[in-house]
Amino acid sequence: MKKHLILLTTGILFLLNSAIALPEEGMYPLSEIKKLDLKKAGLKIPQAEVYNPNGLSLIDALVNVGGCTGSFVSNQGLIITNHHCAFEAVSLASTPEHDYLKNGFVAATKDQEVQAKNLTCKITDSYEDVSIKVLTAVQNIFDPTERINAINAKIAQIIKEEEQKDKTIKAEVSEMFIGRTYVLFRYKTIKDVRIVYVPQRAVGEFGGESDNWVWPRHTGDFSFLRAYVAKDGSSAAYSKDNVPYQPKKYLTINPNGANEGDFVFILGYPGRTYRNYPAKYIQYQEQYQLPYISDLYAWQNKQMEASSITKELELKQAAKIKRKANVLKNYRGKLKGLKGIDLVNQKFAQEKELQAFINADTSLIKQYGKMLQNIDMVYDEFFTDAKKFLVLDQVFASATAFSVANQVLGLQKKIAEASLENQDKVYQESKVTILKNAKDAYSTYVLATDKLLLKRILLDGLNLSAKEQFNIIKGISTAKGTNWDALLTKHIDRIFSKSEFTEADEIDEIFNLSVKDFLKFKDPMIDLAINARVEIDQMNSIRKDRNARLNKLLADYVNVSILFKQSDFIPDANSTLRLTYGHVKGFTPVDATYMKPLTTLTGLIEKGTNEGDYYLPEIFRTLHQQKDYGQFTTKDGKDVPVAFLYNLDTTGGNSGSPIMDENGNLVGVNFDRAYEATINDFAWNDAYSRSIGCDIRYVLWVAQKVDHADFILTELGVKTIK
Repeated sequence: MKKHLILLTTGILFLLNSAIALPEEGMYPLSEIKKLDLKKAGLKIPQAEVYNPNGLSLIDALVNVGGCTGSFVSNQGLIITNHHCAFEAVSLASTPEHDYLKNGFVAATKDQEVQAKNLTCKITDSYEDVSIKVLTAVQNIFDPTERINAINAKIAQIIKEEEQKDKTIKAEVSEMFIGRTYVLFRYKTIKDVRIVYVPQRAVGEFGGESDNWVWPRHTGDFSFLRAYVAKDGSSAAYSKDNVPYQPKKYLTINPNGANEGDFVFILGYPGRTYRNYPAKYIQYQEQYQLPYISDLYAWQNKQMEASSITKELELKQAAKIKRKANVLKNYRGKLKGLKGIDLVNQKFAQEKELQAFINADTSLIKQYGKMLQNIDMVYDEFFTDAKKFLVLDQVFASATAFSVANQVLGLQKKIAEASLENQDKVYQESKVTILKNAKDAYSTYVLATDKLLLKRILLDGLNLSAKEQFNIIKGISTAKGTNWDALLTKHIDRIFSKSEFTEADEIDEIFNLSVKDFLKFKDPMIDLAINARVEIDQMNSIRKDRNARLNKLLADYVNVSILFKQSDFIPDANSTLRLTYGHVKGFTPVDATYMKPLTTLTGLIEKGTNEGDYYLPEIFRTLHQQKDYGQFTTKDGKDVPVAFLYNLDTTGGNSGSPIMDENGNLVGVNFDRAYEATINDFAWNDAYSRSIGCDIRYVLWVAQKVDHADFILTELGVKTIK
């Protein structure tokens, strides 16, 4: 069966006029899986084995690890995910003497495994639709601001009640349909995660930024971690006394992989998509958000790369650089895609049709007559100060020292607002989390870079139009013609020279103060944070009012769009567990060009060089020359598969998701999309939406032939042929 889907317009999934067409596009919430006919698409196991709310299923093998998806692949807590998902943890475990990032890491025994700092595992324990509970709380509230406040209050109450009932879970309520549907997720967190096996950087990041978001791809983007718990099975911080976690379910490896035309599916935690949003939202992205952030991140990376003058500084900033480079290339791809298909004007044209549909029905006119007009009015307000809001959103995010100072200021305010008898309790309970966050932040902190990043964001504020301009450093003239660069350099040097937030060790001293002295603690970085908060609080107040109005309007937008299309509806992704399915399939990105869905070791050798993004260790050439492919080969036995394409619907957060075959066995690890598919967050189309995964055959071949990590294959239950 082939897909015959057309471009998502108002975000509503609908069928073409074709007898064989089936709705396969979409990232389906758990509640919607039962409505799918996966058997017809190619699934061979009972659908209940994919998700079973009343028993074990493949869902129970899934974990959210460090913002990515991973899956258990042994009964000893072994997790497979992407190399880039473990990248920061590996860089933090590395030293100039033991550069695991460059050379890879292989722990042949559990005693050799090292702590994956800053990584935790989040496992979905259960979920429940709580829409009635949430919406009952606002059924008689019509003021937009009051309505959103009541919704947030009810969500907070549900979370509090759930976490009081079960101290071992973390509760979250996710809005599945804007203003309509809310689902309670109960998660369990594993705090002790360790690095088991990661290939060398030349494998895990082969192609670097040159190949990022690009097909054909030859990247071995995989890594293995292990989850540990206390001996009684409870979650515990890193300790040598902890034992491997025993998951309820783990995935079986299919060492034969998947081939062109095969049915495959993914379970994972996609980030956010915005397909059910109106034209003005897409216009905001195209004109403001995407260009500003991509340009800012490109500049920030340039500064960090320039300051990485030693191996230590390079390791400290490597993860930050990689993360920002990934985002900026993604954003540039989105910009190209939005303009390429002219999505904004498509959306406006569709909304014109939607308005005509509303105008043809008196009952709809009464309920939705001015809906689109009101949506446009709110977004027009956003456009008036869009640049200012974008800059202010980056103020605390840009510089580590400034961000930590802001957290300390926040705790001071929280303590001051508490009753006298509770102040010490608030201090003791809150400082543990803030201190951990600060230490994590300082693990990638470089003083010289921090100064430059802070100056840039403040300079952006001064360079705005007179209407949007803001200044949070007192003494800086805002008069035209002022040399703001020189003045900011002087003031920032002064702040950093006198601040106690410039060294990680000094943070311990701040939190060793008594609650009385902590409240009195002053610092020039905190003074700057106070000034920044004035601007940010004003912005957040304006934004809250606008978002409150939009919340109801966007819910109406979805409701009437469903009526207009008279079809099934798939909610936008929101970082909760989803299923997507399809087939291994190539595509034609430009005229007269067909991209095959499988890359091989031969292609890797052809790309390989002795330096740069395509640096390739000599062992690969040797093995290729000897045709030492072992058992993990293409169907004809003449090559080793490296990566493959499939027309599944994925987005950010799906990194590390297990790619499974018709029997629910793991055949690859999802890690990217083709450049043409970066627009997936806003629109999906079978013609160009392709995701990229690392073939399990390449994972196993590299483990066996390159890194001699046979213990991994043994634990995975893969029988090897010498």
